[in-house]
Amino acid sequence: EKGDNKQKETNESEIEQRTNLNRRKKERKEKREERREKKRREKREERREKREERRGKRKERREKREEKREKRDEGREKREEGREKRDAELREGEGKVEKNLK
Repeated sequence: EKGDNKQKETNESEIEQRTNLNRRKKERKEKREERREKKRREKREERREKREERRGKRKERREKREEKREKRDEGREKREEGREKRDAELREGEGKVEKNLK
């Protein structure tokens, strides 16, 4: 009987030790998973920020290109208007010269 009680206590002690061991193992595993997930979230956030930054830079470059194009077009239009005005003045001047010659 005393031997049986001793055996029971030993078995219970071993079961308790295994239970504690398994619980600690599970806790470590959960913590490891939490750390991994946190790292994944951070990496994902970093990639998102970089993507937004690149998108912003692309947008800035596109806007600058458009501004330059608009300025170039405005300058071209002004030159064309000036050229047309000069041509018109020259034609008018030629007409006056021809009338004076007659």
